[in-house]
Amino acid sequence: MNIGHVGVWHPLFGNAPGETGGRAAARAEELGYGSVWVGEGPGSKDPLVSAAILLAATRRIAVGTGIASIWSRDAAAMAGSRFALGEAFPGRFIAGLGVSHAPLVNARGHDYAKPLTAMRRYLDGMDETAKHHREVDAPRLLAALRPGMLELARDRADGAHPYFVPPEHSERAREILGPGKLLMPEQAVLVETDPTRAREIARDHMSVYLSLPNYLNNLRDLGYTDDDFAGGGSDRLVDAIVGWGSPDAVAERVRAHLGAGADHVAIQPLSPGGPDLDDALRQLELLAPALGLR
Repeated sequence: MNIGHVGVWHPLFGNAPGETGGRAAARAEELGYGSVWVGEGPGSKDPLVSAAILLAATRRIAVGTGIASIWSRDAAAMAGSRFALGEAFPGRFIAGLGVSHAPLVNARGHDYAKPLTAMRRYLDGMDETAKHHREVDAPRLLAALRPGMLELARDRADGAHPYFVPPEHSERAREILGPGKLLMPEQAVLVETDPTRAREIARDHMSVYLSLPNYLNNLRDLGYTDDDFAGGGSDRLVDAIVGWGSPDAVAERVRAHLGAGADHVAIQPLSPGGPDLDDALRQLELLAPALGLR
């Protein structure tokens, strides 16, 4: 896919009113970003429908699901959606799939006991359905954090879309994925040079993720401890997860992922008080020159 090295991940691309999300994606496209990403969580809109809306509202930018939960739709439905969007928008749709998290999955009435097995079976189902379609230009990525899922991403997908990870994870992920597989991590960012203010906003963003075992276990693998998770996150952890500072400092964080083996980094601009598309676009405008986009 010819999408450059930097895209944008933001929860409101998919969950704002359709016209608003479409205008924001079009503005990101104008600024030179190569992708926009929509997520799926409790109460969110369907990410595949949202992806279709954003694709129709733009001309060249890629749209990825980051991620579509395998528990929200069966494998045949996911394969059909991937085919439909890949056919309608060649080279512009990225199908990011994930096993989500135990509290969210169990609340839907599913059993999260063996997520790796569940993903493997889901990919089997997608591949069986794909036999009825011709090949499409729509990469399939897995929301892979730890070695088992990264190995599955290497063997059964086009690569990985890790979330809530520092650059050292990109290095480990590339080692497992090997060459030829896509590595497209999300990176939270904030154009804010005051350390106290930046870390306050970062901790507000991080609070929900520090309650989910998948993220904590991955961070433990990277050398972080319970002391780092306490009190909303140590300064060390906050600074690793959120790239904050001047536009040049934020761009340096993106380059750290790329230098560690990432192909494309989806930055997520954080805002005081929670997600805000207008503020996100303001930061994207400030960051574009530092990222070499214009």
